[in-house]
Amino acid sequence: MLEKALRDVVPLRFEEVSGQLKSRQWNALMRQHHYLGYRKSVGCLKYLIYARDGELLALTGWSAAVWKLRSRDRAIGWDVRERAAHLGRVANNSRFLMLPGVTIAHLASHLLARHVAVLARDWLEHYGEPLVLLETFVDGSRFSGASYKAANWIHVGTTKGYAREGGEFRYHGERKEVYLYAVTKTLYRDLGCASVPEVSLRHDYLSCLPKIVTRGERMKLELQTWNKTCPAPMNLGEDDLTELMKELNIYHALYDDCFGRVEHGPLSQMYLQGLLSNLPRKSVEPMAITISGESRVTGLQKFIGTGVWEVQVLADKHRQEAARTVSDPDGVWSLDGSDFPKKGKESVGVARQYCGRLGKIDNCQAGVFLAYASRKGYALLDRRLFLPEDWFSKEQKERWQKCRIPEGTTFKMKWELALEMLEKAVASGLFAGRWVTGDDAYGMVPEFRKRLPKGLLCLLDIPCDTLVWTKRPDTCIPKSSGKGRPFTRERVNPGQPKPKTVAKLAADPTLIWQTVTIAQGAKGPIQAEVARWRVVEAYGNFPGEEIWVFFRRSLADGQIKYAFSNAPKDIPFQEMIRVSGLRWPIEQCFQEGKGEIGMDHYEHRSWDAWHRHMTFVFIAQLFLLRMRHHLKKKSSLDAAAGGAPDESRFAFQDV
Repeated sequence: MLEKALRDVVPLRFEEVSGQLKSRQWNALMRQHHYLGYRKSVGCLKYLIYARDGELLALTGWSAAVWKLRSRDRAIGWDVRERAAHLGRVANNSRFLMLPGVTIAHLASHLLARHVAVLARDWLEHYGEPLVLLETFVDGSRFSGASYKAANWIHVGTTKGYAREGGEFRYHGERKEVYLYAVTKTLYRDLGCASVPEVSLRHDYLSCLPKIVTRGERMKLELQTWNKTCPAPMNLGEDDLTELMKELNIYHALYDDCFGRVEHGPLSQMYLQGLLSNLPRKSVEPMAITISGESRVTGLQKFIGTGVWEVQVLADKHRQEAARTVSDPDGVWSLDGSDFPKKGKESVGVARQYCGRLGKIDNCQAGVFLAYASRKGYALLDRRLFLPEDWFSKEQKERWQKCRIPEGTTFKMKWELALEMLEKAVASGLFAGRWVTGDDAYGMVPEFRKRLPKGLLCLLDIPCDTLVWTKRPDTCIPKSSGKGRPFTRERVNPGQPKPKTVAKLAADPTLIWQTVTIAQGAKGPIQAEVARWRVVEAYGNFPGEEIWVFFRRSLADGQIKYAFSNAPKDIPFQEMIRVSGLRWPIEQCFQEGKGEIGMDHYEHRSWDAWHRHMTFVFIAQLFLLRMRHHLKKKSSLDAAAGGAPDESRFAFQDV
């Protein structure tokens, strides 16, 4: 029996049955397990649906539409001539089978919603007709039709209990519920309807259809709600803002396939638009009211909090788009934490712990984040919410349920969460680069540095009191006194120099400092004094590996930052200087996220909602980076051509 959560099996893989062997497998399973069995049919598109790990979950079959179906034809408004001309654009879900033993909540509705795009593509390829409408029959004595309803299919009536055999209709007496699904927004036009059905059918499919949001529909970005200073002044004129609105629609369309139901598309765009707006508080209620009215508040809250869609699919798509934008052979990964002060005690992961934002121990949530920076820009890529140890006590079981924390979640240190994200990102192969930077939460953990992905170099901050030797001290295994256990580990010989703090090394007059330009800031070049020293790390009273200490002293206030690097002895100093300049974009990401995009404005309490909100913040920030690219390209084209550039300058596929 397969008992998993939906998040464990998505994304699903839809395989059209084409070969003889697969066709026999489909036929046999359908005969064995479907209550109607299966007889050979003509023109049926068959599918095997697999989990991401290759486990077979379900089967579907799609046939030509029923020739005469009163409830469907009445809802559409067809006459006989129009139906004869366009019936080939309607598909009938003649078979739908979830295999015995597959008990995954919400899988059926998710499968139906995700199936539409695959079926539309294959239908056009096989039959040369665009797919406009789907229909199915549900035996009300056996099934409730809940999966179809959840996937946005509409109930329009019942059959009369007749079946067509040999050109005639035979009465069999089994009346079934009829459900329809609109594939396209322009349903009536695509089905050749000469007129819109009468208002008297308001309780049927006709009156519901305008309220159904189809995949092609886009919400409008109102000019007055656009934040012109987000995240930095772009000096946007009215023409640029109009173009920007179009680009947001194009950009959001890249993520269309990441949601389980068609109404999730407009809700996701509403959330994204709200984060990019100039609202002073970017929580769900003000965003929904400003953009679409009070009636959408509950829908947007459910979409983020309890909606049935997999945030991991959305996050994976974001990383793919980020890679297209910023990946570069000289790119650098960055790890850092960001804390979010909270007043209450009900939010997931909240506890009294050190809050970097406040600089003291206080009530807050703590997140661990992964970013990537290159000469093309920077982007946040992944996030993990840190759960303190107190959250894993038996007394917290009720809080776990309220916050919807996934079962099987175990306690992990922040550096372990960071390592998970880094390993996953490197393994994906989407991003180039061989360096990772981070703050002292990672630099002061030897285990973290030891477990870095193979071939990855690090430049990680360390505290000023970190101990090192400038030369490897002599060691030996002390002789046993005859009492107690004998010594097995080497110790530093008596009389050897004691390790020094890195702060003392920075004050050494023999240390050679260089003044360099670290990066180009908004107010001009950022300069600092830098130096490095090859040292031996001190593990208590035992020497460890040879390692670099990198020093960076601010010219503005003289403050010194220290970092460990596992780079080889012959690494060019200029390479380490370059990498040190890419350590700080993640801080810029946090500053922009919290200052302009509402990263810390959320009022969600659940596990899913926190991760969903952060993912949308990442997506919004990537959009702004792309727009900066486009505006820069526009300026270059204007200067070269002596006039306005071609409208295609904003096309995202050119990034």
